[in-house]
Amino acid sequence: MDIQVHRADATHIDQVASLFDAYRGFYGQPSNLNQSRHFIAERITRDESVIFFARDAAGEALGFVQLFPTFSSIDAHRTWLLGDLFTAPAARGRGVATQLMNTARSFALLTGAKGMVLETATDNHQAQRLYESLGYVRETGYYTYCLDLKQG
Repeated sequence: MDIQVHRADATHIDQVASLFDAYRGFYGQPSNLNQSRHFIAERITRDESVIFFARDAAGEALGFVQLFPTFSSIDAHRTWLLGDLFTAPAARGRGVATQLMNTARSFALLTGAKGMVLETATDNHQAQRLYESLGYVRETGYYTYCLDLKQG
């Protein structure tokens, strides 16, 4: 399969939004293409994230990865939060996710980042195998806390 990875810009919002909507569905959210499009458009136009997406030779969108900039105060360096990774079901098992992850890694290196961090669901064993095969190490020394500010 001929896979091309591109950095998303304003001309790619609709392609990425469709993938993003499917990604949200994977995590149990109801489909809302308008909300997905708005979210992706904001991230791109405000330069708040970096999105790479894969497509085949026919232009079919296969998957995406979204990175958010952050910084480590302890290390005093830039770090990238890999917030989202998704491969369309029909493209799974074809190396799309690996290519997206490697593109994200190359980008992080180009920006002088010290590292990349990510989270995944405890039952997402397929993703865990991918991350560990690429050298990611599960952190055991920290707990993740979340404060829901949109309760009710």
